[in-house]
Amino acid sequence: MTCGGCQAKVEGLLSKVPNVKNVTIDLGKGEATIEMDKHILTPDLKAVLQDFPKYQLTEFPASIQVVSEPLTEVTRSWLQTYKPILLVFGYILAITVLVEYSAGNFLWMRWMNHFMAGFFLVFSFFKLLNLSGFAGSYSMYDIVAKKWAAWGYIYAFVELALGVAFLTGFNPVVTNTITFIVMVVSIIGVLQTVLNKRKIKCACLGAVFNLPMSTITIIEDALMIGMSLIMLVNMR
Repeated sequence: MTCGGCQAKVEGLLSKVPNVKNVTIDLGKGEATIEMDKHILTPDLKAVLQDFPKYQLTEFPASIQVVSEPLTEVTRSWLQTYKPILLVFGYILAITVLVEYSAGNFLWMRWMNHFMAGFFLVFSFFKLLNLSGFAGSYSMYDIVAKKWAAWGYIYAFVELALGVAFLTGFNPVVTNTITFIVMVVSIIGVLQTVLNKRKIKCACLGAVFNLPMSTITIIEDALMIGMSLIMLVNMR
């Protein structure tokens, strides 16, 4: 493995094996740690990589696993874990509120339009920093990307286009309708992952930050769904 894209690809392939609970890859060492509900034979794990000969999997010999002292798992607080996404939301919220007050009056519909523009532009930016890494992570849980890998690449540009559309006021009915459909489809995979308690990396901020899938992701998608629906209703 040579990059984040490779890492996300291998994690995605191994995570799809039945009874695999979690996959963690150390890119520098080229090692994969696989947590299982029950033991899976190494040949069965190798089988899912057979269509990608550049990725070779071998079992780490137990005889050379040396542990000098008990290992303790480093845990992060809720705030430390989700600090990146909270900061992003905070910046977008603060800037759009300031824009409204600088206009002399606060209009909720206009504010939602600006907030959604900022949301999609910023989140698409992080996805485009490592497009292949995002696509690999996204295919691990999104219902469309699981079946059509190209959707992960297209999705980042859909977000970018929606951001530009909200910013420029392009056909609000079409823009909000597309937003509603895209985000409803997106939240289905998120809900399935969270309800099944699968430990999967959230791809909302691309492959830049290591954020676990959680209710934060559900709230993020639900917020966009709610705003687009409110704007559609108020256009009638």
